[in-house]
Amino acid sequence: MCGIVAYTGPNQVYDFLIKGLQRLEYRGYDSAGIAIMDGNLKIYKQKGKVSDLVDLVTGEDVSGTSGIGHTRWATHGEPNKVNAHPHISQEGSIAVIHNGIIENYATLKEMLVKRGHVFMSDTDTEVLTHLIEEIQVHEKVDLFEAVRLALNEVVGAYAIVILSKNDPNTLIGARKGSPLVLGIGETRGEYYMASDATPIVEHTRDVIYLEDNEIAHVSPDGLKIKSLANVEKTPYIQKLEMTLDAIEKGGYEHFMLKEIYEQPKSIYDSMRGRFTTNDLSFAMRSLREYESKIKNLERVIIVGCGTSWHAGLVGEYLIEEFARLPVEVEYASEFRYRNPIITPDDLVMAISQSGETADTLAALEMAKEKGATVYGICNVVGSSIPRMTHAGAYTHAGPEIGVASTKAFTAQVTVLTLFALGIANIRGAISRDELSLLLAELESIPGKVQRVLDSCANDVLEISEKYKDSNNFLYLGRGYNFPVALEGALKLKEISYIHAEGYPAAEMKHGPIALIDENMPVVVIATRSQYYEKVLSNIQEVKARKGIIIAIVTEGDQKVKEIADYCIEIPDTHEALVPLLATIPLQLLSYHIAVMRGCNVDQPRNLAKSVTVE
Repeated sequence: MCGIVAYTGPNQVYDFLIKGLQRLEYRGYDSAGIAIMDGNLKIYKQKGKVSDLVDLVTGEDVSGTSGIGHTRWATHGEPNKVNAHPHISQEGSIAVIHNGIIENYATLKEMLVKRGHVFMSDTDTEVLTHLIEEIQVHEKVDLFEAVRLALNEVVGAYAIVILSKNDPNTLIGARKGSPLVLGIGETRGEYYMASDATPIVEHTRDVIYLEDNEIAHVSPDGLKIKSLANVEKTPYIQKLEMTLDAIEKGGYEHFMLKEIYEQPKSIYDSMRGRFTTNDLSFAMRSLREYESKIKNLERVIIVGCGTSWHAGLVGEYLIEEFARLPVEVEYASEFRYRNPIITPDDLVMAISQSGETADTLAALEMAKEKGATVYGICNVVGSSIPRMTHAGAYTHAGPEIGVASTKAFTAQVTVLTLFALGIANIRGAISRDELSLLLAELESIPGKVQRVLDSCANDVLEISEKYKDSNNFLYLGRGYNFPVALEGALKLKEISYIHAEGYPAAEMKHGPIALIDENMPVVVIATRSQYYEKVLSNIQEVKARKGIIIAIVTEGDQKVKEIADYCIEIPDTHEALVPLLATIPLQLLSYHIAVMRGCNVDQPRNLAKSVTVE
């Protein structure tokens, strides 16, 4: 969970490195560092954010046309200046930046210590740096070959970029299990590397997404890519679809707020062109190509982590209700270490914003080995999950920079809705009248999300001001709104550091009711549904114990309003689509409480956006 950026070419590198690190800071912000080649390797590292690194180098000579930069989320070794990247080799000739974990670093380190190597940090990355130099010296091979040989001894996941003072205009990058993008500049010999495309898009749209077990060598002489098995590879150059505007704040105070307000567009983009209401047809290639498989499916297993797991729970309700298929939703981190029963008649669906989540990728790999059809839903084009799966769908939410997922969640739920309705249609499990009603209502959701954003701001601000200093929140929902309660609680925990729990409303009586008193805000999603009267009873149980009720209700509701302390209205919609509306005010509530508490909304402590380690 670290950010990598690198450049070699005719231009000065410092400004690119710093701006690139700032754009990647959502991937890690414990420490930051750069290495610049100017005859010698100049290394600057600092604990803290990229701004702290900038303060450190102010007044220093940062000239040079080749360099690497890194922003870290600590795994091995505490976040400090010594453990910050880049790490240099024993003789100081090689600098390496790394995203991932070298699992056998301790064994390698022991071997290198016996050969006289002295280590300065607690990191696994420094071990790899020393190993590369050791091989280059003793095997008398060039740097590229030394890297290839070293990586054949490594167990674990990595994206690395290497800079050497003996090859001053050369970068070597490699990946296995962690993303690395290579950008091709307009000038011969000009190349960029990064963890994702956000630092590159301003400079080039021609990119290569390195595959697992590939090593890239770039220099004024050009580009070459080999596999770890020493097989020459032909690079596939793609055009970036991302725009520069999409990764800027656009006048908003925080990326998270911008991304909350982008949801009318991101939801629309995630459904645009994928169905037509006049003939009730679906234009999703993954459904068309796997139609015969879908007809004979026995089960769907959804795997995800965090917010994606919550989206999967909504997907479970959708698929079981409309397609009449049994669904299991699993935490990827648990699923991969069990010995689950998976058959060729199962479809295993992975949900991930980044497409790089390590546990989710491992779960998919296991499912694929057992013969299941694997399906991916993710947001980042060119990421690992789309390359691993048999089929899938992009969410088209656009770049999400804020660590706390907002538009990614609603985009995932949108795609899951289309998937559920699409396979229901293929399997003949839904009537045309019901399908027509649902698709027409789905088309109206972006406009209704905009109405929620326009109407609820003042109510959310008032509630946030009142309860920003609370120590605990409870979130309750039933049916489709139970996952919404879980997601609302997660958002509050992530960015405001207030303890919050989401529960099925009826489960409140099985423990959490003991916590309720006059200081406990209880957020209840109480929209019109088959559970409405039961949720109303749950609200009355909270009020009987002097709890504070903050209710999300359907426009025009009167019953809940009579007993709740606060009500936030959302437009009426089909019960299955309520999560796309009800989650919006909960996102805003967590955002405003966090801002009022002085928290770093876009970069909450201890969290990183793309979880590329276990």
